[in-house]
Amino acid sequence: MLTAKETRESFKAFFASKGHQIVPSAPMVIKGDPTLMFTNAGMNQFKDIILGNVPIKYPRIADSQKCLRVSGKHNDLEEVGHDTYHHTMFEMLGNWSFGDYFKKEAIGWAWEYLVDTLGLEPKRLYATVFEGSPAENLERDEEAAGYWEEFLPLDHILNGNKKDNFWEMGDTGPCGPCSEVHIDLRTDEERAAIPGAELINKDHPQVIEIWNLVFMQYNRLSDGSLVGLPAKVIDTGMGFERLCMAIQGKTSNYDTDVFQPIIQTIATKTGTRYGENKPQDIAMRVIADHIRTIAFSITDGQLPSNAKAGYVIRRILRRAVRYGYTFLNRREAFLYTLIPSLIGTMGDAYPELIAQQTLIEKVMKEEEESFLRTLETGIRLLDKKMEEAKAAGKTTVTGVDAFTLYDTYGFPLDLTELILRENQMDVDLEEFNAEMQKQKERARNAAAVETGDWVILKEGESRFVGYDLFECEAEILRYRKVKQKNKELYQLVFDQTPFYAEKGGQVGDSGLLIGEEEKINILDTKSENNLSVHLVSQLPKDVTATFTATVNKEKRLQSECNHTATHLLHEALRDVLGTHVEQKGSYVSPESLRFDFSHFQKVTDEELREVEKRVNRKIRENISLDENRCVPIKEAMELGAMALFGEKYGDEVRVIRFGSSVELCGGTHIPSTGMIGSMRIVSESSIAAGIRRIEAITAEGADDQYYAQQDMVREVRSMFNNIPNILPAIRKAIEENSGLRKQVEDFMKDKAAMMKEELLRRAVDHDGVKLVRFIGNAHAEVMKNIAFQIRGEINVPFILVAGTYEESKCSLMVMLSDSLIAQGLNAATLVKGASSLIQGGGGGQPHFATAGGKKPEGLADAVDKIIEEAGLKY
Repeated sequence: MLTAKETRESFKAFFASKGHQIVPSAPMVIKGDPTLMFTNAGMNQFKDIILGNVPIKYPRIADSQKCLRVSGKHNDLEEVGHDTYHHTMFEMLGNWSFGDYFKKEAIGWAWEYLVDTLGLEPKRLYATVFEGSPAENLERDEEAAGYWEEFLPLDHILNGNKKDNFWEMGDTGPCGPCSEVHIDLRTDEERAAIPGAELINKDHPQVIEIWNLVFMQYNRLSDGSLVGLPAKVIDTGMGFERLCMAIQGKTSNYDTDVFQPIIQTIATKTGTRYGENKPQDIAMRVIADHIRTIAFSITDGQLPSNAKAGYVIRRILRRAVRYGYTFLNRREAFLYTLIPSLIGTMGDAYPELIAQQTLIEKVMKEEEESFLRTLETGIRLLDKKMEEAKAAGKTTVTGVDAFTLYDTYGFPLDLTELILRENQMDVDLEEFNAEMQKQKERARNAAAVETGDWVILKEGESRFVGYDLFECEAEILRYRKVKQKNKELYQLVFDQTPFYAEKGGQVGDSGLLIGEEEKINILDTKSENNLSVHLVSQLPKDVTATFTATVNKEKRLQSECNHTATHLLHEALRDVLGTHVEQKGSYVSPESLRFDFSHFQKVTDEELREVEKRVNRKIRENISLDENRCVPIKEAMELGAMALFGEKYGDEVRVIRFGSSVELCGGTHIPSTGMIGSMRIVSESSIAAGIRRIEAITAEGADDQYYAQQDMVREVRSMFNNIPNILPAIRKAIEENSGLRKQVEDFMKDKAAMMKEELLRRAVDHDGVKLVRFIGNAHAEVMKNIAFQIRGEINVPFILVAGTYEESKCSLMVMLSDSLIAQGLNAATLVKGASSLIQGGGGGQPHFATAGGKKPEGLADAVDKIIEEAGLKY
């Protein structure tokens, strides 16, 4: 029986023997593809090859790809842990052919690997083939069926519908029929009673799909029609965890050595035996699955956050915490302590886990502790909502309240339902789902982008020439219309372009597209599936003409100053703080730079000053750029080049060197550091556990800051008669101001005490109720303090009604004793009823309420109305 590690290696070895180039897994977090946040299939990293955007380097490829499915149509999150085979993060074993072999070889090698190499029983295997679709004039995939007949009996070759056996990248793009391989892992007795063919694609936990062979032979256009692909593609994906279950003779993925070491660690740390209690078993499976997702996301540079991909990761982490909290009685952070066990199972295949262990643990621990506090807050709030519902004679908490708990406080709906069930209550799910739908629609409308099909004018590759040129001749290869936020724009792809497309933290270039009779503004340049896409508000009159593409040189140079400064900053931080510092993100624009890095405490002012000095020293040295564009990756690493985790590098890389600073980088840089002028650090802060952020400015931005500070000092000095040494004068002024403030406060206290005594002396009794009334020029805060003092001193029923004004502002105030509240009076109601008389509004609590307004002359009427509404006369 092969272990998980041996299985993974055997797959790679098998396809290497068939002439496939074995490539490393791409990051699980995707960059440069606006349609995806995460790698959700093995083909994602080859999407640009399949679309024809880049040339084919290796016609045959195989790998093991880490994937994540938690959103969109591939949303397995709610099944994870509850069944035997769904996961968030999983590995996909795959082999590809780009215009090389097709169905015959793909099917033959799949059988050879499964049966001859791994030794799976042929009688347990089934294959499905596309049955055809008359609506799209597609016939049954007889070719694939014929190849399967060489290995399987006819009753093990089944027809599959379009949903199961026709694979599509999306609404448009490459697609084609597919052939799924299923395996029946039931006992001989169970298989004799019910044939496996009757259980294919019926969600039986032991009759499962393990491999999907996709035969891409069509391209779907936006009108839904299909055209043939010029180069056919084989794309196969086999679930690694499911394969291990089949090989190791288990009935659950979680019982294999992929998960068991982690699950047993959880059991030991929580004092719980796995396999004895269903809710606890589910919790352990959920946690074992989720920590893989969280750890790999962090290594790929995606930290938990409140936006986009970061929000997905935070949700997964919180789901794991919640299961531990609810079912394993974990009230303290502990998920982070499982990382050594995860490294023991996957560290060999993915060494980034080992390299990033400290960061992973730090981030997870802080996120866990934060959410555990949130859980406690959410439980208290839910207790309050339950009390309110019960007081109103209800057994249902509103969906609005449940959604507020979920959306504002991160409190999961299933935990809300669990707590309510324990209290014989439930939640209005219909109302909750309506609120959720509203939120989704708001998000969808905010991000809605409609794109048409590419109009192909010429075939060919698009080349970036912007490392050497700010301007070049350009022809349009393709264009398409896009609609974003109801604004119609166009995207253009040129045969060659000097425009840098936004990636690696550097913003995209803007500039001009110049024709014989027109100039068109290029608003921005984005990288999409390895294409430089230029955004314009209008199409050229003649899209087939030759143009001059000109970058806004001033903005580009400003970006380059800031980009080069990030390299110098990175090196200086490592020199000053230690070699544990690693880049975790950056943003480079013409105006400023932002640099995120791993460090576990606040950078002191002294350290920041030293970092800044070191960078500026390198700037003054005027170090020339040493650029090498095609360096083998191994050679680059031997040079000491800094590579970023979460980035995908090819066999050859671009190395940027400024003296001792050596980094792998695809961005643009200035010819020498002296052009930066100087760098000034603007701020340093924490953005996540173990991640700090520095914001800085260079060149003219640094000059402008210096001038602004110089002007400020000059202005402050003029306030102190331009004395040479201004600091002692400022300190003296502050001390004098503090003393005067204390005198004013003492005076106000004495005045308030006198006002309180006067108000009490003038108070009148009305049927046993003491009425305190005031209208006059007074500070509202002073009157509030007096009101609360009176409430604490008077033991009889009383009402205080005050109207105060200062300049053009005025306010109403009502204070009630508890005895009057018990009789049905409400200060907030009284204030709201009278606030219109001062052209204002307000509210508060039953015992105390205020209203602000802008009509002081209405105060007397407002005060009298409140007294009248309270049933009193003055």
